[in-house]
Amino acid sequence: MARFATANGFDDYPSLHRWSVSDTEGFWAALWDSSGIIGERGERVLERGPTMESARFFPDAVGNVAETILDGRGAAPADTMLIGCDELGRERSFTRAEVRRSVNQLSAALRAEGVRPGDRVAAWLPNIAETVIAMLASASVGAVFSSTSPDFGIDGVLDRFGQIEPVVLFAADGYHYGGKSIDCVERLATIRAGLPTVRRVIMVGNRQRDGAEWGDAVSAADLERVPDSVAWTAYLGAHPTFEPFQFEQLPFDHPWYVLFSSGTTGVPKCIVHRCGGVLLQHLKEHQLHCDIAPGDRVLYYTTCGWMMWNWLVSVPASGAIAVLYDGSPFHPGPAALTDLVERLGISFFGTSAKYLDSVRKNGFVPRNHAPLAALRTVASTGSPLSPETNIWAVESFPEGVHVASMSGGTDLVACFVAGDPTSAAWPGEIQRPTLGMAVDIYDEEGAPSGVDERGELVCTEPFPSMPIGFWDDPDGVRYRAAYFDKNPGVWSHGDFASWTTHGGMIVHGRSDTTLNPGGVRIGTAEIYRRVEQFDAVLESLVFGQDWEGDSRIVLAVRLAEGTVLDETLVAEIRQAIRIGCTPRHVPALVIDVADLPRTRSGKLAELAVTDAINGREVRNTSALANPEAIALIVARCS
Repeated sequence: MARFATANGFDDYPSLHRWSVSDTEGFWAALWDSSGIIGERGERVLERGPTMESARFFPDAVGNVAETILDGRGAAPADTMLIGCDELGRERSFTRAEVRRSVNQLSAALRAEGVRPGDRVAAWLPNIAETVIAMLASASVGAVFSSTSPDFGIDGVLDRFGQIEPVVLFAADGYHYGGKSIDCVERLATIRAGLPTVRRVIMVGNRQRDGAEWGDAVSAADLERVPDSVAWTAYLGAHPTFEPFQFEQLPFDHPWYVLFSSGTTGVPKCIVHRCGGVLLQHLKEHQLHCDIAPGDRVLYYTTCGWMMWNWLVSVPASGAIAVLYDGSPFHPGPAALTDLVERLGISFFGTSAKYLDSVRKNGFVPRNHAPLAALRTVASTGSPLSPETNIWAVESFPEGVHVASMSGGTDLVACFVAGDPTSAAWPGEIQRPTLGMAVDIYDEEGAPSGVDERGELVCTEPFPSMPIGFWDDPDGVRYRAAYFDKNPGVWSHGDFASWTTHGGMIVHGRSDTTLNPGGVRIGTAEIYRRVEQFDAVLESLVFGQDWEGDSRIVLAVRLAEGTVLDETLVAEIRQAIRIGCTPRHVPALVIDVADLPRTRSGKLAELAVTDAINGREVRNTSALANPEAIALIVARCS
């Protein structure tokens, strides 16, 4: 970050950021030239249209994202590119030459299958090396890639992939989680039957078998159960590599990914993302905001159904190694991931705020368990990182480790606000708006908010990873309604946030789950912060319930084993919220439940509960890992 600032004539982050949003063309051109992206840039950097969403970056550029990722800023063929590991202790390393050879073979197989630029390729796979290779091979031929994790049920998969009509489906025969082995083949047969456009199913052997190496071919019996299926090893083995490698040269705005909204309020939106814009954003965030350098080892705990997987698999473009972990972060115990950080010499460890809070409440202190000498950065996203958990992370990881919270979304496959390794960090705050992102906070009248004033997070200037649009939305009506109708002319993100006196930001929660008792807007994260201080509370979910002509706040808590939600604990929770927030934040009702509903990517389903509790239909329960938990909450609140 400091070198980039100096090279462009700046000596601190605030001045660098001001330049990046005031000279949009100059900044993105400088980033392209310094990031190692491969392709023809062309002369034009930004072609503005009549609206923000119609702007086009690098309209003359051509290239291929797979070529940039495989090249890794000129990394040597013998350099490690991917390390795959799982909760069983299995581990595989892949050099760049090995990955390139597999991508070469698979791209030849896809071409022979008739896959052409613009066709969709889907993956129902765990976070393993084959998923990355499938993505790179798809990108190299210009196909549009979409993935989701194998814990999604049949309806959840069909709700997503059924909309985009893939021609090829990659899937695993099973996966392991929390000490259990889960067979996927029966569900896969049903999914295949529900996707009539699929011409070929490529099945990856992922289950542990006696005498078999990880990644070996699937059994003949499993292949017989799924029509049009072939084993991964056989599919690649039938196609030798060829040189020179043929990368389709594609426009900057060629579609790369289809990602999906959580789908808790209806069929998931299919968000179509462009190649060049997403990769350029990732290069910026990796190299500058996250200080990831060639040779670094990067672990982000994620599944293939979360945007952080797409973020992680761009890491090799910067010459670094992507570490892929598949399994529970707590199996066989709270040290599962930090043991991996120690064993593999991870320099950048990314996870969720929920994981860090869970480890904190478990009483586990990573630095007391292992030296973690290579670790430089711990990143957190997925939900706001509370000041208490932030302070715990600073104190519990080795001294000098940069604890960096960041926030963005599936909508842009990138961040609006993130870490800055050249500036001070303050507990509970996200350090900076990211470079090139004209982030602001608007009040209800659409005017910029002042410091400590809560409002809607917006972006007032175009950025390269704005979606191309939504699938099957030819006029862009749903796309504009999602981001541009609320504050015409700017991107409204749906987060409730405020600026701090340090130039950072606090994200208070989703603005569409903002509580409104007595007409006062309250962010859910403000309440979570106070509740998380109680060791008796493992996790909580807060929502608004229409009640007697107004709205009341309800707090549902999941308690530690042996703890009872008695009058004393309820009073202590309410008092902590009253003192730490305001009397208006105090929940009118506190209930204890055995489980809280969450999406399959692990996020608590506030919206789904809010809809259910207020008599509105929860239209897509297949997006939830445990939809039955909603009914239990509704019953307690009636």
